[in-house]
Amino acid sequence: MYSNKDNVNILTTLLVAHGIRHAVVCPGSRNSPIVHNLNECPDIVCYPVTDERSAGFYALGMAQALRQPVVVCVTSGTALLNLTPAVAEAYYQHVPLVAISADRPQQWIDQLDGQTLPQPDALGHFVKKAVSLPEPTDEEQHWYCNRLVNEALLACANQGCGPVHINVPISEPLFDYTVSALPQERCIRMTAADITAPTLSHVERMFMSAKRPMLICGQPMNPGFDEAVALVGNDDSYVPDFVLCTGGSIVSKRLKRFLRKAREVWMVNETGEVTDTFMNLTQVIQGDGKLVADHVQHLLEDHPHPFVMMWDELLRRVRAHAESYEPAYSQMAVVKTFESRITGAEVHYANSTAIRLANIYARHPVWCNRGVNGIEGSLSTTAGFSCVTDEQVFCIIGDLSFFYDQNALWNQNLQGNLRILLLNNGKGGIFNMLKGLEQSGARDRFVAAEHHTSAEGICLQNNVRYLKAENMGEMLKGVDTLLNMESSRPVLLEVFTDASEDERVFKDYYKTLR
Repeated sequence: MYSNKDNVNILTTLLVAHGIRHAVVCPGSRNSPIVHNLNECPDIVCYPVTDERSAGFYALGMAQALRQPVVVCVTSGTALLNLTPAVAEAYYQHVPLVAISADRPQQWIDQLDGQTLPQPDALGHFVKKAVSLPEPTDEEQHWYCNRLVNEALLACANQGCGPVHINVPISEPLFDYTVSALPQERCIRMTAADITAPTLSHVERMFMSAKRPMLICGQPMNPGFDEAVALVGNDDSYVPDFVLCTGGSIVSKRLKRFLRKAREVWMVNETGEVTDTFMNLTQVIQGDGKLVADHVQHLLEDHPHPFVMMWDELLRRVRAHAESYEPAYSQMAVVKTFESRITGAEVHYANSTAIRLANIYARHPVWCNRGVNGIEGSLSTTAGFSCVTDEQVFCIIGDLSFFYDQNALWNQNLQGNLRILLLNNGKGGIFNMLKGLEQSGARDRFVAAEHHTSAEGICLQNNVRYLKAENMGEMLKGVDTLLNMESSRPVLLEVFTDASEDERVFKDYYKTLR
């Protein structure tokens, strides 16, 4: 039996009709009719998460893994605002996320009633579409409710994908489950336009006729260019005159500065938006960036370009240095060891130092929340990803990011395919790398949040298998165990290093790069 709320039933029917099969649900009474329907519906699998901020990132990770829209449903009031970080990340990653919030009836907003605030448009710029559903009392309002849900779900999954917000006012009584079947509802479809053959031919001609063309792919990332740019230095013979950029965000600030020397940039994205990251954009192509990148890469296999070959040789030298350089015991040594042994898994890196080490050592696409680049939510994103795949899923994460997001482990859905490599040097070590900040007496305690915290107790309370390492031998053994041990529960390896030594090794790596 389903709720007797018409707007909730219209919503449920259309979620299924638009192919949505997974929902992260948070506790609350005002959203209980929606949660009841989602749980009652045989086509939708529900995943309970108590912490709404974590829940948003869980849904983000699921949508990444499934490449399909995923619902996150919260109750009224500040519960909705807690979704903002994940929704903003989804917006800039173009991940299809459906944020559904229950609400009080309009007449009770700003009247000092419980858990009320103005919820329509509360997520602002960070959603592609925001709608607030009526509580239908006649056929025209029913049609309006149907149309609004269709509009939101079409916006979520088309023209570049991205998050949407569906606000659902629900009047009391809330707990009447007397409807035997969901209504039949009109489902509006959209046919996407593909990149045409003439457009591909135009891209091909521009790329191959350029003297110094470069293809740059953003997120999910294929790391490696940062060190190459460091090696180039001021040698302008490596500066491209034509850049074809696909995908999302690029990690390296050094690479972005370098590409601002290019004369012309073409950007491919599904939204057609102007993202002038390199300050020399001349053409935007609306369409599938991966399709264009694959086309160019296949073209280069048959018709190698001298400039591309020169960069390939430079990247080979960089990779050879990364393989030959033997870091002392440090976070760099940990990531090198992990990347040299990992095969056939989904790998997520958290922001700050972790993703920068991935730039050096990863030889496969990696996941990272580089939409807004925040440290919150990396663990929850990985955890959500792990819930909808049988593959092993790894999260390489620093201490501040881990402890910030520790509620990700407070979850009954987690299984043994989630593996966490925690890099703990007792502070935000990346702040040691910022030249000039060492002059501030506030750096360690207030900026870098120096601490003496361990994940052992967190793992114990959440039934997570805990391993630790404090030297090179323990680390080598721990990484092997993390990769290979059989477990029905998540496994975490916490590696303790010294922040000053991490800084020294990182800088030495670049000093020896030739």
